[in-house]
Amino acid sequence: EQRVALVEKAFTSEKKIRVTTYHELTVDYAKAIEAQVVVRGLRVFSDFEYEFRMSLANRQLAPDIETVALITSKEHSFLSSTTVREVASLDGDVSSMVPAFVKEALTARFAEMKANGESDYIASPLRD
Repeated sequence: EQRVALVEKAFTSEKKIRVTTYHELTVDYAKAIEAQVVVRGLRVFSDFEYEFRMSLANRQLAPDIETVALITSKEHSFLSSTTVREVASLDGDVSSMVPAFVKEALTARFAEMKANGESDYIASPLRD
């Protein structure tokens, strides 16, 4: 719920964007909202491999729904939610990666986790 609220805030000025969640196959949700195209983002080659397989599966399940992949700029190719969470969990500066209100939410969440004695969020070796 908090992530949805943050994404909604990020797109407040974009009247043509609607933020929703779903708990079913993407193609089933696409059909339910009468979407004809699923747009996916590619950062690195491993994304392409995963998205290609997913696109083929979706095509098998729903041949009438197209998948379009957009390639990121090189400046953002390293960026992922995992990287942002990890940097933030180590008190790193994520201000160049996310809007200020997201940085504040991350800072608050990791402070709350530390106060509650929850273990640090570490997914890869940025700490070492």
